Amino acid sequence: MARERVVVVGGGLTAARAVESMRKAGFDGEVVVVAEERRLPYERPPLSKGYLTGAEPSNVVYPHDARWYRDHDIDVRRGVRARSLDPSSRTLVTDDGELRYDRVLLATGARPRRFDGPGAGLRGVHLLRSLPDATRLRTALKPGGRRVVVVGAGWIGLEVAAAARGYGNEVAVLGRGDAPLGSAVGVELGAMFGDLHRANGVDVRMGVGVSAIAGSGGSAAGVVLGTGEEVPADLVVIGIGVTPNVELAASAGLTVEDGIVTDASFRTSADGVYAAGDVANMHNPTLGHRLRVEHWANARAGGRAAGRVLAGQELEYDEIPYFFTDQFDLGMEYSGYGELADGADLVVRGDLAARECIAFHVRDGRVVAGMNVNVWDVNDQVQRLIRSRAIVDPSALADADVPLASIGAEA
Repeated sequence: MARERVVVVGGGLTAARAVESMRKAGFDGEVVVVAEERRLPYERPPLSKGYLTGAEPSNVVYPHDARWYRDHDIDVRRGVRARSLDPSSRTLVTDDGELRYDRVLLATGARPRRFDGPGAGLRGVHLLRSLPDATRLRTALKPGGRRVVVVGAGWIGLEVAAAARGYGNEVAVLGRGDAPLGSAVGVELGAMFGDLHRANGVDVRMGVGVSAIAGSGGSAAGVVLGTGEEVPADLVVIGIGVTPNVELAASAGLTVEDGIVTDASFRTSADGVYAAGDVANMHNPTLGHRLRVEHWANARAGGRAAGRVLAGQELEYDEIPYFFTDQFDLGMEYSGYGELADGADLVVRGDLAARECIAFHVRDGRVVAGMNVNVWDVNDQVQRLIRSRAIVDPSALADADVPLASIGAEA
C-alpha cells in the first residue's frame, strides 16, 4: 500500500513549522516541500531586524538546516515553482512535473506592495521581503552617509529606518496616517514611536502622500510628495504593506477573499486542500468571523497547528495575534485583536513618555489587547487577561503596585 503524501507549498516559517509538527505528531507518510526560492524554508523577522542591522548572520533565518530535513525524511524541492493545482485529481503541477498528493498545505505567504507611481523602477528603490532583498538593502545602507527615504510608517518602514540610522544615514519616513503605526496600535501609542524616531534623528512626516520617485541618470534622487515638494534621496525603501499570494488557489477554484478562505482548522473550500500563514483568511472562533494575520507568531504557531491537522488531529486554531519589534533602544511585544482595540479605552501601567510601560486596550471592561514596552516577562499575563475575558478594574490595571497576575484571577 502506497504511503500517504502531504505536499506543502511555500518556503517560509509556516512551511518549516508545519512539517516539523507533522513529524512530531507521528505522521510517517511522505512529506514534500515545494519552495520557489533556492533556499531552505526560512523566517523573515531578522530581515528587518538583526540581519539588516548587521547584528546577526544570514543563517539565523533558518529554523532547520539541510541535515534536519534529511534526518526527518522530508523532501525539500528548492527553486521549484508550483504552477497549478487540481483539487479534483489531487495533483499539483510544478516546474518538475506533476505531483500527486493526499493532502496539500498552501503556505504561499505574501509579497510586498509595489509603489505604482512614476519612478518605481529606478535603481536605488528597494522592497524588503526576501533574504536577497535584505542583503541588497544592508549592502546599500552599511557605508552610511546616504539620504534614505522610507515610504510607509508601518513595522517594516520603522524597523528599516532604525537600521538605516544605525549605519549613520540621514533618514526620512513618510506616512499617510496621523501617527506611525496608527492603524496597528492606535494614534496615541503610534505617536510614541514617532517621538522615538525623531529623538534618534529621523525626519518623520505624517499625513503626506507620495506621487512619484524622482530620478537622475536612472537612479532614485528624491521622493515627490503630493504637494509637489521633493524629499532628496539616494535610496528609497517602499514599505506599504503586502498582498497575499492567492493566485495558485484562485486558479484552482478555491474561495479567495483577502487571502485563501479557511475554517478554524485550516480547511479551504476544496477537499484535501489546507492553507496557513500570511495567505490564510481563517475563521477566528473568538471573533466569530475571519481574520488574516501577517505576523511571525502566526506563521510559527499556525504552521505547527496546521501540521497537527495534516497529521490527522482535530483542532481549532485560536491563538491570540502577537507581534514584536526592536527599534533603537525600544523593545516591544503586542498581543490582542486590533479591531477590538480600535476605539477602546487606553490604560497605561508605567511611564509612556519614558517608553517603559504596559499599555492595555480595554473595551466593555475587558482587556482586548496589550503592549509591553521595555517591560519583560509579562506577555503571558497580558494574553491571560485577554483570553479570560475577565472584567477588570482599570485603576488596578494601571497600578504597578498591584501584581498583574492577581488581576482577573478570580474570573
